[in-house]
Amino acid sequence: MTPQLSGTLRRIALISVGSFVFAFSMVPLYNIACEKVFGIKLEKGPTGQAQMAGVKPDPKRSVRVQFDGTVNSKLPWAFAPKQLTMDVQPGKQYEALYVARNQSQEAIVGQAAPSVAPVQASSFFNKTECFCFTQQTLLAGEERLMPVRFIVDPALPGDVSTITLSYTFYLNDTATAQLHASQPVAAKASAP
Repeated sequence: MTPQLSGTLRRIALISVGSFVFAFSMVPLYNIACEKVFGIKLEKGPTGQAQMAGVKPDPKRSVRVQFDGTVNSKLPWAFAPKQLTMDVQPGKQYEALYVARNQSQEAIVGQAAPSVAPVQASSFFNKTECFCFTQQTLLAGEERLMPVRFIVDPALPGDVSTITLSYTFYLNDTATAQLHASQPVAAKASAP
């Protein structure tokens, strides 16, 4: 092996290792940037009643929660909130419903990504139960109600009177492909 070829292979190996390390570190860096720099609370699952147990409702305050739902263009679903707004009392749990319908001729797996605006309200909007915590599979033509239960923390800054909870549903290509790959096997197994 010539010294020039050896040097080139070494550079390629270093670039490959560097690229892997860079890509691997992007998730923690993204989390740090969102939470520390931009103040965006990232989903880590349900807040749970246990964390909100000591919170006392604020009967003197009302906050308007607006609901929004969209679907990424690759996902042939219809998705929208059942109601567009709700006036809530901070510290009390509420439930809002969304409706999703698969408009295709095959089963599809989707995943919802939530967003709360304004940004400073995101750490005070606590979802105790949400369809966004798990993948959702809808059969061809299936329609389903999807609840989200939430509590607005009474510590929400006083200048915030309206919060918007928005979801975008995305196609989960990998899970949908796995679902379709497993269906013929299941059909063969049930055949006589």
